Amino acid sequence: MVDPSRRPEEGQRYIERTYRDFSQKRRWVAFSAVFKETDLYIKADQDLSEPALHAVRRCREEIEGYIAGRPIFQSSLVPLDPDPLAPGIVQDMLRASSLTSVGPMAAVAGAIAEQVGTELRAFSKETIVENGGDIYLALESPVVVGLFAGSSPLNMRIGIRVPPDLTPCGICTSSGTVGPSLSFGKADSVTVWASSTALADAAATCLGNRVSSPQDIEPTLDRAQEIPGIRAVVIILGGRIGMWGPLDLVRLESSKN
Repeated sequence: MVDPSRRPEEGQRYIERTYRDFSQKRRWVAFSAVFKETDLYIKADQDLSEPALHAVRRCREEIEGYIAGRPIFQSSLVPLDPDPLAPGIVQDMLRASSLTSVGPMAAVAGAIAEQVGTELRAFSKETIVENGGDIYLALESPVVVGLFAGSSPLNMRIGIRVPPDLTPCGICTSSGTVGPSLSFGKADSVTVWASSTALADAAATCLGNRVSSPQDIEPTLDRAQEIPGIRAVVIILGGRIGMWGPLDLVRLESSKN
């Protein structure tokens, strides 16, 4: 959860979410679910605004309630001990944190997207939930997810084709130059494709923290291979790109998928 009063770090900037206008409008119904700082953009077979908002409220209540009893959960930049009595979404965040050596809140956007998307699958054969650039996908036919990389010349020039048999999954991005989220790196984007959206979110933060120069790309890709559950990684820094994993990359015809 991002504090709405927080300002971008030096060198960062806020971006209008034009990337939300992506892909095959006739295939899905698009709608939003907004509660407090959480702002989800969702595509499904039908308008599921009401159950989506209910799921968002529950997720936030569980996370905020847990923070009230364990305040360090919100501020820690390192993993915390597991808690088998915690709500499911909190356990997902703790697990992702432990696998990536970052604080549990690094997984919050992906965890919420995953929880909401999983619940909506009871009403929709296909579901895409985007939460600040972190995406949960459950599909019946392929989609292409464009890579948003701020001012990089590669921004929205390439995409990842996601086949349905590899979903549900998560594709999450961390940036050291775009947006208000905490990153210790300078990559325009570090995108992680993983079996869990919470894990993809935490891993994107972990790997993004490591990239401050082109020389950091290869060692960061090596680190990615040590994290269980990650399928692929794409790192963009200026005009440079580094990749690991079985990726089907697609050249995008325009600035939108």
